[in-house]
Amino acid sequence: MKNSQAPLKPPPCDLNATSKPPPHPKVADFERGCIRARKDLAAILRVRWLQLCRPARLRWSKGKFQVAKPVVCGHNGHMKSLTEQLWFETPHRRDYLNITGTVESLVHKSGVQEGLCLVNAMHITASVYINDAEDGLLHDYDAWLEKLAPHAPTSQYQHNRTGEDNADAHMKRQIMGREVVVAITKGKLDLGPWEQIFYGEFDGRRRKRVLVKIIGE
Repeated sequence: MKNSQAPLKPPPCDLNATSKPPPHPKVADFERGCIRARKDLAAILRVRWLQLCRPARLRWSKGKFQVAKPVVCGHNGHMKSLTEQLWFETPHRRDYLNITGTVESLVHKSGVQEGLCLVNAMHITASVYINDAEDGLLHDYDAWLEKLAPHAPTSQYQHNRTGEDNADAHMKRQIMGREVVVAITKGKLDLGPWEQIFYGEFDGRRRKRVLVKIIGE
């Protein structure tokens, strides 16, 4: 026996229609995700551009980055800086001078409460270092350095064939270092219990200088 019900036919398709059928829910979610991703990428690129081209303070607020006013060094901005030079002319070939008090006075002069202080020798036969201010230790340092790089005989160094006699001073400086960087906390040098800043001279009896650079807020 045959079914007398007529078969179902698909609805007519209008090839000239301009309207599009609604997208599948998953396709719509994917498209919205792509749009959000593009916006996030654009925000990241904008932040990176600001960091590279227009240094400024960035903060996250209300779902987006807010650009604060750039930091300006000097009296009109948040940052402060001070640059000073200390001059020395020691009476001996080798001397060790405690300059902590002088550096502390410059920190006070700068007005910096939180920051960093750089102290470095500007000559290649002198050092700035941090250690204990104890006379026996200073003597031991000098004796140890003289064993490692004795001044005499000066003919043992090829550098001295140029007419100089201070090759040992170059080596002593290499061992003791060029500079120190000390944190500034609450307007004071943040040194350890026995730490002091020293200027080490290894080829003295002439004028030399030390640079002090202080920067912070």
